[in-house]
Amino acid sequence: MVVSRARARDGCWWYECWAIFPARPDRNGHAPPGGVLVAISVAAEYIAPIPGESYECVPSEGVVARRQWLAIRSPGVHGGGPWWQLHHRTCWQARGGWRRQLVTTAEARRILAILPPDRLCDICRPDQHTS
Repeated sequence: MVVSRARARDGCWWYECWAIFPARPDRNGHAPPGGVLVAISVAAEYIAPIPGESYECVPSEGVVARRQWLAIRSPGVHGGGPWWQLHHRTCWQARGGWRRQLVTTAEARRILAILPPDRLCDICRPDQHTS
């Protein structure tokens, strides 16, 4: 269910939605009936309107929908120096680090330029969504 939409500083539209996901089964393998509501952000190009529904009534937040990317500075391990992580702000993999800041898409592109391919998040795939 689409709840609102916002335009990021780079001009891209993002929709704030509620998704219904299956509930996790308990130790006995039983899941509660129904599902669990989860708030998600979806890029506009991945939203397909329901035929016959109008999204004109969806509340919109002008041109400053804030920053969609989270840059995290992580300490190095095993003799390696500190390095950056880059995630979408809603990515569940975005954790750790001693310095965290939301960045624009342009800033995310600059961080991506210095990241080795093996340091990219497999979940939110910032390399595919910041171009």
